[in-house]
Amino acid sequence: MQLQVARIGKPHGIRGEVTVQVLTDAPAERFVAGTEFVVDPASAGPLTIRSARWNKDILLLGFSEIADRNEAEAIRGAKLFIETEELDDDDDDEGWYEHELVGLEARVGPRVVGKVAALTTLPAQDLLTVTTDDGKEILIPFVDEIVPEVNVEDGYIVVTPPDGLFDINNETGEEPGDAPGDDA
Repeated sequence: MQLQVARIGKPHGIRGEVTVQVLTDAPAERFVAGTEFVVDPASAGPLTIRSARWNKDILLLGFSEIADRNEAEAIRGAKLFIETEELDDDDDDEGWYEHELVGLEARVGPRVVGKVAALTTLPAQDLLTVTTDDGKEILIPFVDEIVPEVNVEDGYIVVTPPDGLFDINNETGEEPGDAPGDDA
């Protein structure tokens, strides 16, 4: 099974290094010279680590296949995956990986309000991006109080949003799924 471990950011310097958003709890094990990654989009890879170093809190990676800043810019936004057997165990109840959450229905009670489009891992808390039926993106703090249930097997999450959460990115002030002008 493939596990996403990073997303490539902007180039750093002129020798092809890039910043990466680390999406793994074990960066010291995942980002060592010689490690090969499956890349999405596939046209950007595979990529093999030439160098890995920390610059303050930012991980910088150099790849054998990337020689300069222009080539590094071309892979910006690419996702790095490793092949792993780890996910086959059912004993990890501490969290979910992005690929497990993307595509799940987001429900408020029995009402479907959208689909999970992304998981953003941040130092303070993670955020789910939910895309509503009309294409709006809503950022939802991924905490137990707001997302009390994740049911990967049945394909949904339950959201108990505080007042106004769905209005933040919604100019009309209507909740997702409301009929226009419905003031119920």
